[in-house]
Amino acid sequence: MLIKSAVDIPPSEITDPDLFARRRHFIQGAAASALASGFGLPALAAAAPQRGEKFPDIRKSQWTVDEKLTPYESVTTYNNFYEFGPDKDDPAKHAHRLKSRPWTITVEGEVKRPQTFAIEDVLKWAPLEERIYRFRCVEGWSMVVPWIGFSFSEIARRVEITGNAKYVEFVSLADAEQMPYVRVPLLDWPYVEGLRIDEAMHPLTLLAAGLYGEVMPKQNGAPLRLIVPWKYGFKSAKSIVKIRFVRDMPRSSWMKSAPQEYGFYSNVNPEVPHPRWSQAQERRLGEFLKRKTLPFNGYAEQVAALYAGMDLRRNY
Repeated sequence: MLIKSAVDIPPSEITDPDLFARRRHFIQGAAASALASGFGLPALAAAAPQRGEKFPDIRKSQWTVDEKLTPYESVTTYNNFYEFGPDKDDPAKHAHRLKSRPWTITVEGEVKRPQTFAIEDVLKWAPLEERIYRFRCVEGWSMVVPWIGFSFSEIARRVEITGNAKYVEFVSLADAEQMPYVRVPLLDWPYVEGLRIDEAMHPLTLLAAGLYGEVMPKQNGAPLRLIVPWKYGFKSAKSIVKIRFVRDMPRSSWMKSAPQEYGFYSNVNPEVPHPRWSQAQERRLGEFLKRKTLPFNGYAEQVAALYAGMDLRRNY
């Protein structure tokens, strides 16, 4: 009998095979249509991921799990970042095109002090913490990552949100010169995600600027991304350029693209299957056997109260 090691497992086996085939077929068709329509994708020069600059004086956080870390190589070479391509290895190959400096983040909407901040200033607001979080993708794979960052609530404190702010909208960079697949209508660019205000203000919600003690790799969402560990990974917006505090629920990119598959809340719930596959199990990157998916990705004790009385099947 042939025994496969973790390093022998191709992406088509880590992601559900049927999903993998369907996704590739869809993306290839969309890319071909874009080329035929005159979008034209430039030649992409691949560059191997490089280790980043170390952050000094990182403190440990109480918001962490004691679990085996997913290898750095897996975390940085198996990603969803459609602005750089639809396949899992595309971001690591192509994200070197991203210019993460200079970088600004605009904060506006239902706030008393709307402002635009340089990333260098943002990183001085609060001591950077290492938080080891479980991270679960809707496609069925997961990882354990030592993220570096600070609680999102620090942003709200800086701009003084008003009582009218019920939700937070996150907008990612969409620059076709740096992100060539923005020229392909895979999604309604720019990428948009959102949280309810109490979700955003929860101490687990992290603005991450790095991982493994280092500056955030470009393929993982440099220079600043969101991490919401009890939700599926697509809720954690990458390369954020705008944050808006709003009255009404934002309509996210995936809600626009496939509302029957991707709801606003997107809490990890093993009892609610995706229309095309089960969510009851997951495969941790670097491991061969699957494991049971935990409600709220294992953070039920901390966050279940946010959804008291809600029908989490209806509000998927």
